[in-house]
Amino acid sequence: MTARVHRLTKRDKVVVAVMAGIPTLLALCLVWLPAIASIVLSFTNWTGVGGLSTITFDGVDNYKQLFSINPQFWPAVEHNLIWLAALLLVGTPLGMFLAYQLDKKIRLTKFYQTAFFLPVVVSTAVIGFVWKLVYDPDNGLINSLFHTNKPGDYLDWIGSPHLNLWAVLVAAIWRHAGYLMVLYLAGLKSVDPSLKEAAALDGAGGWQAFRHVVFPVLKPINIVVLVVTIIEALRAFDIVWVFNKGAQGTELLSILITQNIVGEASRIGYGSAIAVVLMVISLGAIIPYLWVTFRRERREGNGR
Repeated sequence: MTARVHRLTKRDKVVVAVMAGIPTLLALCLVWLPAIASIVLSFTNWTGVGGLSTITFDGVDNYKQLFSINPQFWPAVEHNLIWLAALLLVGTPLGMFLAYQLDKKIRLTKFYQTAFFLPVVVSTAVIGFVWKLVYDPDNGLINSLFHTNKPGDYLDWIGSPHLNLWAVLVAAIWRHAGYLMVLYLAGLKSVDPSLKEAAALDGAGGWQAFRHVVFPVLKPINIVVLVVTIIEALRAFDIVWVFNKGAQGTELLSILITQNIVGEASRIGYGSAIAVVLMVISLGAIIPYLWVTFRRERREGNGR
């Protein structure tokens, strides 16, 4: 008995071309071409005025200035790494914990899911405005509750370089945990209930069952969470910009890029160099982990 071979009709080919072509074109125009342009422009000196004819090639001068002269660059790198560590070590476990508790089908589960996910739906700029009001030194909620808005006990959460980074991180973690909660909750729904029942029959407690049964099943979700967390940490911008425009202790690489490209003294080449550094840091953090993970999974698949 021979199998039939179904050839695509002209209409099918048009549909496939449109479905594959439009996403490819969007990715090319919105991702790859800007990335390549940033790399090329990072070796030039251009103010963005006068057209492409005014672009001059400067070699690696932008990178030399960036690494040796700019006093904001290394603090910005440090703050981005602190942001990443905070989301990984605090935001991720918090999101996982919330998902694990809500997966137990406690009372008012839908209400809690909505409440925790609400910050994800709201724009990060709006979240920045809300937390700026909460941290207001004179009339903010926190200072009013703890009476730290009076002379002698005054706490400036927004202006103090020792406090403002940690203050804005609380807002970022608050939003990030809600997003990861939904991802982990979706992963927990895919766990076979019989595995949990078998662990319970073997005498495993709640923590042991989660560690040895549930957590290994969440490996694909963990990969997605890691990539999302790294992207969120390195692209952080709007919440900080609304908070205090990245000044006095909240410098970030994204803030420096914006200030150099669209600021009063526009330096497209210099801003592009910072963007390339940010891209390299992003790829350097994501690619090795994905390489090791996929290689291990391929090895395990071949072992079976």
